[in-house]
Amino acid sequence: MPQRHPQPAHPADGIYFGLMSGTSMDGVDGVAVRFETGRAPVVLAEAFVGFAQSLRDALFALQQPGDNEIDRESVAANALVARYAVCCHELQRTAGLSRDEVRAIGVHGQTVRHRPERGYTRQLNNPALLAELAHIDVIADFRSRDVAAGGHGAPLAPAFHATIFGAPGETRVVCNLGGISNITILPGDGGDVRGFDCGPANALLDAWATRHLGKPYDDGGKFAARGTVHAPLLDALLDEPYFAAPPPKSTGRDLFNPAWLDAKLAGFAQLAPEHVQATLTALTAVSVAREVAQHAADCKAVFVCGGGARNPVLLAALANALREAGVPATVETTAALGVPPQQVEAL
Repeated sequence: MPQRHPQPAHPADGIYFGLMSGTSMDGVDGVAVRFETGRAPVVLAEAFVGFAQSLRDALFALQQPGDNEIDRESVAANALVARYAVCCHELQRTAGLSRDEVRAIGVHGQTVRHRPERGYTRQLNNPALLAELAHIDVIADFRSRDVAAGGHGAPLAPAFHATIFGAPGETRVVCNLGGISNITILPGDGGDVRGFDCGPANALLDAWATRHLGKPYDDGGKFAARGTVHAPLLDALLDEPYFAAPPPKSTGRDLFNPAWLDAKLAGFAQLAPEHVQATLTALTAVSVAREVAQHAADCKAVFVCGGGARNPVLLAALANALREAGVPATVETTAALGVPPQQVEAL
């Protein structure tokens, strides 16, 4: 019987597809990557496949308790996987690969509930269906083992960040600005790598932009740039106990969602929408900067990935918040290290 894959020098070497759909729930990022032992990963292709609004609505709705959840979850998971399969086909086409050249697809699914304090995390996925649609082996369910062992199952990326972005003698921070912000601390002295969620990022920024602009996100931070940070509102937002909790910690839309924001805005009804957007931008920046100041004050650079890397207003706010927190770090995207920011999570 012929082998399905060419025999690599190391059993894990080969070409893999990585798929990532995060808390922004706007689509799936995919990369085709060649891994060889002792060498840096080589990205062969990348792709983005968006989600229809009907799928986004279904995913958002499943983040809160509701009727008929089992059926709704199953239908949404199948629709989600259909988009994953399109992304895989696009990666094959762009990289000029046959399916037999791809060792496996790595995909964690779409998080709809994340409650490690209650012993579970829930990602929508149907890896068996994806394997049938793509005709490629699938590796999935990355988070539950860590939760079972008492961990948070999130963020997933610190070990990868250490391998790709670590630099002996220089403490670095990798900051993912997705729906939720998280940081990975890479000590220059070879100490323990740590990663945890800081708070909301695009989850609230996008929701507010959708409500007041009718657009899925604040393009380039222009909406926020029209406003001014409202200090009393920022203080009220930062009063959320999560921000003061020590790591390890993780969060998601279970906490930071439009209902949470509306409750915080109850005393600020007269505040113009652009001022709220500016203040939400500051919330993201300050919550990250405070964690960096507390846990990696000696870092010289913060490298940003995720959708927030395309928001210059947010990046400027982060740089300013770091200065105010006493951290002498530059703010750059991971492109400065040779990895485009939109590829990092999928890798």
